[in-house]
Amino acid sequence: MAPTGCSCFPVTLERSKKGSFKFVRSSSSVAGSFKSFSFKKRSTQEKQALIVCFGEMLIDFVPITAGVSLADAEGFKKAAGGAPANVAVGISRLGGSAAFMGKVGKDEFGYMLADILKENNVDNSGMRFDPNARTALAFVTLRSDGEREFMFYRNPSADKLLHEKELDVNLIKKAGIFHYGSISLIEEPCRSAHLAAMDIAKKAGCILSYDPNLRLPLWPSAEAAQQGIMSIWNQADIIKISEEEIEFLTGGDDPYDDDMVMKKLYHPNLKLLIVTVGAAGCRYYTKEFKGKVEGIKADAVDTTGAGDSFVGAILNSWGSDLNLYKDEKRLREALLFANACGALTVQKKGAIPAMPTKEAVDQFLHQTTA
Repeated sequence: MAPTGCSCFPVTLERSKKGSFKFVRSSSSVAGSFKSFSFKKRSTQEKQALIVCFGEMLIDFVPITAGVSLADAEGFKKAAGGAPANVAVGISRLGGSAAFMGKVGKDEFGYMLADILKENNVDNSGMRFDPNARTALAFVTLRSDGEREFMFYRNPSADKLLHEKELDVNLIKKAGIFHYGSISLIEEPCRSAHLAAMDIAKKAGCILSYDPNLRLPLWPSAEAAQQGIMSIWNQADIIKISEEEIEFLTGGDDPYDDDMVMKKLYHPNLKLLIVTVGAAGCRYYTKEFKGKVEGIKADAVDTTGAGDSFVGAILNSWGSDLNLYKDEKRLREALLFANACGALTVQKKGAIPAMPTKEAVDQFLHQTTA
């Protein structure tokens, strides 16, 4: 059994400029025992494809006082985190059909995370609970000088210990879209489980969606991160990537060079490549066309979860229109909607609490584009 204290986890510390690689987090006051929730389609979702989000879900600890370093913080507030889980909640909040698949500890934090998914109408039946490893933890803060600090407690953590035999194969086969990141590729046995899940999804006819979501301190080295992320690149049908991640993966090439992006990152089987550029919006690339959709101005309170909100929105649109990438007009409308989701999300604290409803996004777009 893993000890109850945190001393079992080695610490990794990262400092990064505001606006660079973002580690998602969200807040909730929910605690208590695990509540099982199996996916059931609501009447409004009958034409929506189920979107299964695979990967990590963890607990972030955020200082109760803003603008201080982790060392100077007097106390912390716990919050749900993990990009794939945030995406699942974002999809559900927009009225879509979402499930999360991953592993947490058989502990109070793991039960809390499962409950948060259930309360947000996300199918959590694919979650697994490890009695011998803890739910992953991360400490994060934005300092007064504009830099962020991260400290990860993940070794060993339950999310890395998902085995192939623990996959809910039937849940994967029900999906129309299978979404994942790269953190689950870092170590075995989760890497093998991830690859097996992708294989099951592909053979079942699922669309594969990939958001690398680079977290460099979690990888053994920068080279390992680059190789690991690119190792499954050519299997995805949809890829969302940031301009910072392009620089990292291409060895410093200009992320605004369309020709370079198409040459180095667009593979023959890819249906859609999206490059997010923060508040400036996004660029899109298909085999037939490419372009840019401007961002929407917003007064940012917390940029946490904005990228996950964007991904959830575009996947939700794709889930109701699997040929979205073939029609540039419809695609641009979906990307504008996704930009609006991101803009709304940054106006509130936390990721999951800030994920908007479709009605809120429609109203926001009406006000900002009229």
